[in-house]
Amino acid sequence: MDASDPPAHRSALDVDTPLGLAFPDGFAWGAATSAFQIEGAARLDGRGDSVWDTFCRTPGKILGDHNGDIAADHYNRVPDDVALMKQLGLQTYRFSIAWPRIMPDGSGPANQRGLDFYKRLVDELHGHGITPMATLFHWDLPQALQDKGGWESRDVAYLFADYAEVLFRELGDAVPTWLTINEPKTVVQNGYLRGHHAPGYRDEGAAYLVAHHLQLAHGLGVQAFRASGVPGRIGPALNLHPCYPLDDDEKTIAATRLYDGYENRLYLDSIVHGHYPEDVLADLGEDSRMVQGIRSGDLAIISSPVDLLAVQYYCPLFVDCDGECVTKLPTSQADWQQIYPDGMYDILTRVHREYGGLPITITENGLPTLHEPNGDGTVDDLERVQFLRDHFAAAHRAVADGVRLESYHVWSLMDNFEWEQGYGQRWGLIHVDYDTLRRTPKRSALWYKDVIARNGV
Repeated sequence: MDASDPPAHRSALDVDTPLGLAFPDGFAWGAATSAFQIEGAARLDGRGDSVWDTFCRTPGKILGDHNGDIAADHYNRVPDDVALMKQLGLQTYRFSIAWPRIMPDGSGPANQRGLDFYKRLVDELHGHGITPMATLFHWDLPQALQDKGGWESRDVAYLFADYAEVLFRELGDAVPTWLTINEPKTVVQNGYLRGHHAPGYRDEGAAYLVAHHLQLAHGLGVQAFRASGVPGRIGPALNLHPCYPLDDDEKTIAATRLYDGYENRLYLDSIVHGHYPEDVLADLGEDSRMVQGIRSGDLAIISSPVDLLAVQYYCPLFVDCDGECVTKLPTSQADWQQIYPDGMYDILTRVHREYGGLPITITENGLPTLHEPNGDGTVDDLERVQFLRDHFAAAHRAVADGVRLESYHVWSLMDNFEWEQGYGQRWGLIHVDYDTLRRTPKRSALWYKDVIARNGV
């Protein structure tokens, strides 16, 4: 499938003109964050180290040798931050819970001060009429567990389920929707293949064993949720990339199919259909650590029925005849992000068509911009407005074609620690001055407020 270039520029008038696209009644609009990226308070109230704390302390791993010690200081600013969410009209807020804040050593008794923080956050959200959506794991594995093998150890999947069970019991029905593992693919690819995310390995054998154990942890988390008896829903949070062949050559099409297997089907097929893609397993080989690590009953656990799928879409991938990704379209400040709104439509309709028509929530979609406040205090991030407008329109088209999309969470609520990029990229609707920690809603935030108010674009 060919992708046409998106418009390089639109005037402010074009972007501000509503398209007249109304979303269904009850559709929920929100924003998303993760614990390590915004909370700070790295050594407060009993929090233990995570793999990302360790990675940040390794010279040269993070742009500017930045770290998450303070980040956006959300831990100390929850009332103000939730009030800002309310000011923007957010109806749902997707956040993550820091495992090392709950269990500093990764297992054992829960840290009550950590639990109390998330209880305060959830209470604050409910008090402002905002629905919480909690992610159990967003990459900040306790360093104590990494020291015991990390996700290469099968035991960690079971310890994840123990950790999850504590949260289900403690937060109960105050959280109506739970997400298990955030973007397992990113942990596999960036943490274990390319090495530019924590824990910083480059080991293909380990990478796909980690993939299996992350999938196993997801399934065990779902089972723990069912066993808890807590009302609500649970599902995975997967970053999905539609993969397009660069040309119509049979070799290119075959290479793209296999690439899609590693990018999408490895995770979707195991969770929804209860098997790994045969082409991916064959490519890995029967002697691979992943294939050798699959035990009887594992796929039944991994495919424990879920209530919804959380889809995260940032960009498409274009694959050549050698199975390599190439850049075909304009990119954002993040050079890996090719801008293609129609990819949102393509991935949503595909998931709906091939994976049983489950309810879908978009839990991440956005782009970084460079803008700092103007002299009058405004932040004119027109590119983000254009990006979101085009992606909302693509999502609306998917809804019109039968996709059961029920909510949309923009990434991100506020500027934050952007992993190996440190504070060099700003993905937020709200600008954060890292010296003063002052919050300033950007033009995109005010535009989004109007979208939410009219429930449409």
